[in-house]
Amino acid sequence: MKFKSFIGIDVSKSTLDVYLKTNQCHAIFENNEQGHLELVEWVMENSGLVLAKELLFGFESTGIYSSELALFLEKYSLPFYIISGLELKRSLGIRRGKSDKADSKDIAEYLYEKQEKLVPTVLPSQTIQDLKKLFNYREGLVKDRAAYITRIKEYETVVSKNKLKVYQKSHTTVIACLDKQIETVEREIDRLLHKEELLLNQYNLINSVKGIGPQTAVALIVLTEGFTLFNSWRKFASYAGTAPFPNQSGTFRGTTRTSKLANKRIKTLLTLCAGTAIQYSPEMKIYYQKRVSEGKSKMSTLNVIRNKLLSRAFAVVNRNTNYVDIVKYIN
Repeated sequence: MKFKSFIGIDVSKSTLDVYLKTNQCHAIFENNEQGHLELVEWVMENSGLVLAKELLFGFESTGIYSSELALFLEKYSLPFYIISGLELKRSLGIRRGKSDKADSKDIAEYLYEKQEKLVPTVLPSQTIQDLKKLFNYREGLVKDRAAYITRIKEYETVVSKNKLKVYQKSHTTVIACLDKQIETVEREIDRLLHKEELLLNQYNLINSVKGIGPQTAVALIVLTEGFTLFNSWRKFASYAGTAPFPNQSGTFRGTTRTSKLANKRIKTLLTLCAGTAIQYSPEMKIYYQKRVSEGKSKMSTLNVIRNKLLSRAFAVVNRNTNYVDIVKYIN
């Protein structure tokens, strides 16, 4: 598709800063349905004689603030591209200062420069969109619970015993409430998974891999949008920050390391899964002990196991068969 007009949008909670590259003009609209309609009308008025399919809107993913805009553009069949913050940051290089107007212009320039390689974003199914929101919400609740648990431990060290009961009772009540809400969200996630046979099948297949638990299975489904965004586990490993990269220059030969540019959420989950696998999977336990005894570092060995789990998750989904632990059949 050849695009003729490139529209960069900086999305915030209440407004949309829009830059139109065609005639280098800027405008601000409210971030609601009426504002979205006015935005499109303004773009059509200022883009000249172009068809709707020749427009390309671009914006960063900002969660709930950008989701309604994406749904609006999809509803009216207007091409758009959702840019990851990391992708845009890499393209801009070093920059000084920041403003919403400058950000929208940068996005428009990015669309123009990369137009030959860009493929308009296609939103996942409504079920996956709902799963993504619930998964993010659950993560927030879990963080809040962890904060309260940590805080009560801090109070135990600084508050006298006769005054501590008030804090303990208050924190215990809040933690119990958060536990209940997390369970409610998890039940809704389970209901959504049962709503689509394909997603439920993927969920069950991933859980057949020893070491991977329910929440990591949901995370993989959400982040890969039902295993449609990444065509191999290696590409996802790069996204997750578990893919090792060489550290060499000329005669210098540094240690191979994983990149800090990663989705830390899934990287943390995979680390927990690797630890579980070492404990409860005889195969992984033997592999870990053998590699460490050979002088390999524990962290690099843990990373290998993270990637093994990832490759198995992708394999069972692609084969559409449960993981088979062949080690138990070996005498």
